[in-house]
Amino acid sequence: MGNESVKYTVIGAGNGGKAMAAHLAVLGFNVALYNRTPEHIAGIKARGGIYLESNDPNGPRGFGELVIITSDIQEAVDYGDVLMVVVPAYAHKDIARKCAPFLRDEQYIILHPGRTFGALEFKKELRDAGSTSNVRVAEAQTLIYASRAEGPAQARIFRIKEAVPLAAIPAIDTQYILDIIKPAFPQFIDGIDVLHTGINNIGAVFHPAITLMNAGRIEDTNGDFQFYLNGVTPTVARIMEVLDRERVTVASAIGVRATTAIDWLRMAYNTKGENLYEAIHNQQGYRGIPAPPTLQHRYITEDVPMSLVPIATLGKRYGVSVRCMDSIIRLASIIHRTDYLQRGRTLERLGIERLSVNELLRYVTEGISV
Repeated sequence: MGNESVKYTVIGAGNGGKAMAAHLAVLGFNVALYNRTPEHIAGIKARGGIYLESNDPNGPRGFGELVIITSDIQEAVDYGDVLMVVVPAYAHKDIARKCAPFLRDEQYIILHPGRTFGALEFKKELRDAGSTSNVRVAEAQTLIYASRAEGPAQARIFRIKEAVPLAAIPAIDTQYILDIIKPAFPQFIDGIDVLHTGINNIGAVFHPAITLMNAGRIEDTNGDFQFYLNGVTPTVARIMEVLDRERVTVASAIGVRATTAIDWLRMAYNTKGENLYEAIHNQQGYRGIPAPPTLQHRYITEDVPMSLVPIATLGKRYGVSVRCMDSIIRLASIIHRTDYLQRGRTLERLGIERLSVNELLRYVTEGISV
């Protein structure tokens, strides 16, 4: 497949999906956009595309004309060579089952982002739905954009990350996908494997803990405070450090050298600090970021079941104490009156509950399962 002829389908028309569809179209690629709710994309359909603005003077901007704008999943899947899935992680399972009947050999599916082990779940759901197509599935460690929708058919990109790890399941497929998308997205780099991209999901440490430890303040003020600066006190930071130590220990148990939260802040933002509290408060980019206005927010509804639960269950499987993670998951379950341990990405849901460490590593790198 020549890169110049690659057709993209973006699945999801939220902030990230609009930005990605518009960006690709402005770059000159042929793009289809799918959203399950017709009303949500009516304005885009009426205009035939999305107006894109950028905060970077040299960033992409202009009118991104789209080839197809649809709520018909078959039409969307039929069109694209590369399917860019830009939806909350809790929707990955549903999207996989909807796509399964229409996939064809040599299509590429990329989750933006996978959160924790999204590609594992997506591939298992395709298999359980009876798909026999030879498709390659991958996940990005994080969303490449900082963006927002500014109207029914408008999107703004604040920043495009310079390097985003990406990994396929199995990892031997990663380079194929990087080569295909490189003309559009040279920012994606080899993420080693989905264990690395999934377990280095720093949002699993940051988002749920800060939100839950500030539950009363969020409900009292509707989130009228700075999330990272006012919300991260020395005590909250200590809880986050324990969560992070558990995450790093789980990673070590499966042969992954994870990046600590404080090292991630240093690498991403050149932030200095003797501890996580100091590093967060020295990060100028966090200034002005508001707290969620409600506890019904993706920092809990997405990051607990789709980020913390798979790491915690992986730790239990391989003998790692994850008491702090368990506490956060249980608090979130109480607050939302739901059992996130049951609803989340358990090892059974990922299809890896019976694998030893060596078998797990062979599965994610070579696709060999026992």
